[in-house]
Amino acid sequence: MNLKQIYSFIFASFCLLFSLLIVAEEKPPIQKGSIYHTVENIKNYWVSEKLDGVRGYWNGKHLLTRQGNNINAPKWFTQNWPNTVMDGELWIARGQFEQTSGIIRQKSAADNSWQKIRFMIFDLPKTSGDFSQRIAVMKNITKQTNSSYLNMITQQKFRSVSSLFAHLDSIVELGGEGLMLHHQNALYKVGRVQHLMKLKKYQDDEAEVIAHIQGKGKFINMLGALKVKTKSGIIFKIGSGFSNEERKNPPAIGTQITYKFFGKTKNGVPRFASFIRIRTEL
Repeated sequence: MNLKQIYSFIFASFCLLFSLLIVAEEKPPIQKGSIYHTVENIKNYWVSEKLDGVRGYWNGKHLLTRQGNNINAPKWFTQNWPNTVMDGELWIARGQFEQTSGIIRQKSAADNSWQKIRFMIFDLPKTSGDFSQRIAVMKNITKQTNSSYLNMITQQKFRSVSSLFAHLDSIVELGGEGLMLHHQNALYKVGRVQHLMKLKKYQDDEAEVIAHIQGKGKFINMLGALKVKTKSGIIFKIGSGFSNEERKNPPAIGTQITYKFFGKTKNGVPRFASFIRIRTEL
C-alpha cells in the first residue's frame, strides 16, 4: 500500500467514524419503560395497551425512528400535524408488526401502503406538566389536528390489581402484547425509568444467532433450532416459535433476533425460549 492509498484509507475511516457519531447524536432523546413491579396503589397509574408497532418520534417537522433515521412517510400522512414533539407508535393492527416494519423501511413512500398506518401518540417529550396533564394536551392535539393518521393510545385507570390483570388477559387473548403503566405524576425523563412499566405475560429479549441446528423428523432438511448468544454471553437453543417458511429460510448467522421466555434458570438460561422475530434496527 503506497502513501496515497494510506491517506485515502485514513480519510475514509475518519469519515465513517464521523458519520457514526452524527447518527448517534441525532438519536431522539426518548424515555424507556422498565419491567413491571408491584406498586402500592394501582389507582395512581394510567394504563394503555403495548402496541406491537414501530416506535416513531415526531420532532415537529419530521418523523424519525428511535435510531434517528428519517421515516419516508408521504407528505399527506403528516399534513397539518403540530410542531409539538410527539412520541408514539406507528401501528396497523395487532399481529401486523412485520407489515408495518416493511412499509416504514421503504425508501419511497407507497400511498396505498401508508394508508393502513396510524401514528398512535403515547407521550409528549417536550411538553411540561405531569403525565395526567400531558394526556389532556394529547387529546386536544388529536382533536384540533383532525387527522385520521394521528391518534392517541387509549389511557385508562383500574381500581385494583386483579382488574388490571384481567384486562391483560383480555388483551393477550385478542392478540395483543401486553400493557404499559405510567404514573400519573411522572415527568418525561430520558432513559429507562421506573415510573413507566411494561406488563406482559412473558419476558422478551434479544440474542445473536451463532449456529443453525438441523431438524429431525417432520423438520428434516429444515431448521430444528437456533443456537444463540445473549449480550451477557449466555448460549442456549431456541427450537420453537418458527413458521415452516422460517424453518426453510432461517435467520442468518450473525442476525439479531427477539425471543420470549418465562423466567430463567439459576445459571441465567431463559426458560421455554421461543422465537418471535428478526430484530430490525430502523
